[in-house]
Amino acid sequence: MSDSILYHEGNRGLQDQFDSRRISDRLEQKLARTAFSDDDKAFIQGAIYFFVASADAEGRPDCSFKGGPPGFVRITGPSELAFPDYDGNGMFKSLGNLAVNPNVGLLFIDLHERPRRLRVNGTATVSRDDPLLGSTVGAQLIVRVQARAIFPNCPRYIPKMTLAEPSIYVPQPGCEPPEPAWKGFDIFKDAVHPRQPTWKGEKAE
Repeated sequence: MSDSILYHEGNRGLQDQFDSRRISDRLEQKLARTAFSDDDKAFIQGAIYFFVASADAEGRPDCSFKGGPPGFVRITGPSELAFPDYDGNGMFKSLGNLAVNPNVGLLFIDLHERPRRLRVNGTATVSRDDPLLGSTVGAQLIVRVQARAIFPNCPRYIPKMTLAEPSIYVPQPGCEPPEPAWKGFDIFKDAVHPRQPTWKGEKAE
């Protein structure tokens, strides 16, 4: 049985074909970890978006973008992070996958300052009763990820882009975010569930 937290036989086969096993082992030895460093924490908690990969019970993959204000992803333990699920299209593609297959991969990437990316692989749980709900504006669920492997990737192919403005749909304290235009389209509006009058984490007026 492999003692690697990053590699399986599929990885190893290609590493051997391209004579990259030695550098792969060195990268794991020097960079991979199972607990968040202070630098990891600062990077993750400063992020305004990340990507999450999940798979259904048959292993069919899905990838999704998650965005929010700085601090919407929190480090909640030595090897644990948490993030909110905001109102979306109601499909629950990622979170539905986590209900049947808890394995998850997160990619945090900086496209705006210095090129950087950090990967977090682990297992996830989804809750409607998490204590963070009460202090997270706009959250309808909380996802917690227990990290199995945390590791940076080479940033050489990351383009540097300019952030023009944050999304107007990101939940903010004391402010009801606007509904996206597509929910008012004739082909969808009769199927859209009405938004609740207040968000969790806010008091009703």
